Amino acid sequence: MRRRTFLAVSSAGALLGATGNARAGAFPDRPVKLVVPWAAGGSTDAIARAMAQRMSQTLGQSVIVDNRPGAAGQIGTDAAAKAPPDGYTLVIVELPHAIAPAVTAKLPYDLLRDFTPVTMIGTSPLVLFAGMDEGSKDFRSFMRTAAASAAPPAIAHSGAGTVSHLAGELLAQRSRIRFNMVPYRGSAPALTDVAAGTVAGHFATLASGSSLVGARRIRPLLVASAKRVDIPGLQGVPALAESGLAGMEIDQWWALVAPATTPLEVVEKLRAEAVAALAHASVKERMSALGVQLRGSTTGELRAFMRAEAERWQRVAREIGLQPQ
Repeated sequence: MRRRTFLAVSSAGALLGATGNARAGAFPDRPVKLVVPWAAGGSTDAIARAMAQRMSQTLGQSVIVDNRPGAAGQIGTDAAAKAPPDGYTLVIVELPHAIAPAVTAKLPYDLLRDFTPVTMIGTSPLVLFAGMDEGSKDFRSFMRTAAASAAPPAIAHSGAGTVSHLAGELLAQRSRIRFNMVPYRGSAPALTDVAAGTVAGHFATLASGSSLVGARRIRPLLVASAKRVDIPGLQGVPALAESGLAGMEIDQWWALVAPATTPLEVVEKLRAEAVAALAHASVKERMSALGVQLRGSTTGELRAFMRAEAERWQRVAREIGLQPQ
């Protein structure tokens, strides 16, 4: 009797184990949602769609981009944080998510606590764009013109606490030249006014300014990196060190995360699929057009990176006297 009972229990355990393994191995068995906490049409949306298209082909299930804009990215990010931690919801986070805790008094989510890192996607250096007038033919001319101006030249930014705002404040602090920081509703209208000569400059990614650069209405003056970058449209543009500035390296970055406590085997499967998608020619071509330098990572590397970024922007906010609102 004891032997028959033991065999029955062993058989049941083996069956349960096999079922559990089958379930883990079968992931995904339905579509995966990729949340973009911004409106369609921007660079993050374009990155998400390039990855989703390729991952849909290799995962065997559709990866559906879900745009949830609003409240400076908080609405979509919070929805993703509260989604079931089963691997069927992913979200792209980026540099503004690391800045937000330093400039926002109450966030509905915690970037480091409420998400499980999957992989880094890539980076793109912030660029200072200016108009085509003689006074801004290069970065040194731009700064000489600014220093000699009777009134502080205007630097457009995308709102208090945004990366373009902090970059402008850092430029003023490091150069000891006064600038008038003027808020806009995003980089598109800001760069339009840079082209028109209404404002002197604006910090943005190459993706934001590429069409106006191509039309020869604005020019890139400075790459906010330690060294020059070999990206079409930015070759020959000086970096910080050769421009007499230091300590304000700023890369826009994008990363893939899942809700906290998502099973590790599922996270690793998603990471492998995402990294493989980033290596595919079609995705690499699209990323290159956006000025994105691909940079996959392990989950541990991404966790350490996000923590370091959050700590860095806390220090920057204190340094320039920016209080959480």
